[in-house]
Amino acid sequence: MGRYSVVSNLIWRFLERSGAQLVSFVVSIILARILLPEEYGIVAIATVVITIMNVFVDNGLGNALIQKKECDDTDYSTALWANVIVCTILYAIAYIIVAPIMTYAYADTVLKWIIRIMGLSIIVSSVKNIQQAYVSRTLQFKKFFISTSTGTIISAIVGVYMAYSGFGVWALVAQYLTNTIIDTVVLGFVIEWRPRFIFSMERLRGLISYGYKLLASALINCIYDNFRQLIVGKVHSSKDLAFYNRGKQFPSIIMVNINSSIDSVLFPVMSREQDSPERLRSMAHRSMTVSAYILFPFLFGLAAIADHMIPLLLTEKWNDSIVFIQIFCLFYTFHPIQTTNLNVIKAVGRSDLFLRLEIIQTVVGIILLIPVIKLGPIYIALMYLVAAVFNALIIGAISGRQMGYSVGNQVKDMLPYYCMSILMMLAVWGLGNISDNHLIIVGQVAAGILIYVVLSAIIKPSAYRYILCSIRGRNESSSND
Repeated sequence: MGRYSVVSNLIWRFLERSGAQLVSFVVSIILARILLPEEYGIVAIATVVITIMNVFVDNGLGNALIQKKECDDTDYSTALWANVIVCTILYAIAYIIVAPIMTYAYADTVLKWIIRIMGLSIIVSSVKNIQQAYVSRTLQFKKFFISTSTGTIISAIVGVYMAYSGFGVWALVAQYLTNTIIDTVVLGFVIEWRPRFIFSMERLRGLISYGYKLLASALINCIYDNFRQLIVGKVHSSKDLAFYNRGKQFPSIIMVNINSSIDSVLFPVMSREQDSPERLRSMAHRSMTVSAYILFPFLFGLAAIADHMIPLLLTEKWNDSIVFIQIFCLFYTFHPIQTTNLNVIKAVGRSDLFLRLEIIQTVVGIILLIPVIKLGPIYIALMYLVAAVFNALIIGAISGRQMGYSVGNQVKDMLPYYCMSILMMLAVWGLGNISDNHLIIVGQVAAGILIYVVLSAIIKPSAYRYILCSIRGRNESSSND
């Protein structure tokens, strides 16, 4: 797998994620100005339920297909039909059991129907997951760009129209469901693979033997992660949950665009190099440093401009989300170390180790969470941050042994990007204190870009040099063609 092919797929994955998130970002601003925080809060509770159930779709057989050395139509079709059966059962459970229980727990009758309607996405995603595994395994990330862009744009139109028409929370529900359906249908048209009526229990057992540990890991992580949101909504209020989620959403958009784009391409590429520790070490170093170089300035810059950005974009009714934005911006800076190291563990086939690490993370997180549950959502978010630091170091130490790349060296390699981004953040934050006019955000963004570019040119960190070389190499290839 040459550098150009990997970089090309990274570009397409980044364009797909950034394009979708840009549209979603604009739509979320429009909807947030129309809808109330309480309406977002009630949909957020339903989303937690759907997210947990989607773990069974997104983190089992699909990952097993990607990691498997040899894969054919029998594997893909078997995984698809198994997914459809499991997800149909899951939806029935959500409809009959989970929806009434959540309605009783939160004393909101609308919640029952929100869960039942949004839950249809689980069945649709059972098909989409295998399509995505095919695209990832064959490194055709351009296909993701086409399907995701179409689904995002159409669902955005549906959501905005319904919000302006007075449908309230149902605008959010319709946007969510439409996006999943359109995305799946379009992806089905643009990829070459078509499901066949084939089912092999032998192949399924082989996929499950690898995938079930990743599934268990993801399920533990998802419940542990989303448990916080349920606590905020139950112990405090749906309004508090809306601020918590909104604060997490903005930095999450940045993280998904950058780190997740690299992450999704890295796993299938690493899987091809699973027998070469030297290649894994080199790829891990490159992934972490490039992710940090691109991701950190966005996150630290967002933290610096949040107090002007939120009232300007969403109105002052969302000001309580500012502190959560700043906490989660710092939280997501630990993701490049964590996701890269977890990809190494998955790529070498150690799903058992992956599961043990997930259990350790969950235990640590719960221990830190319990004392602050009643203190308020801010303390819950802060303990989440503390847990992220601990988990990144533990995962880095264990994964580092697999490829000869110690956690100490990993942290050392990340320090230049932290220092550059923090210096930029302090300058941008200082500029923002000059005026109470929220439009000063334009000057803050311009200053932040200039400062980071100058620091890059002076310090010349390895990721900066790598990106320049990749761009020049691509241009040279293009000119030769």
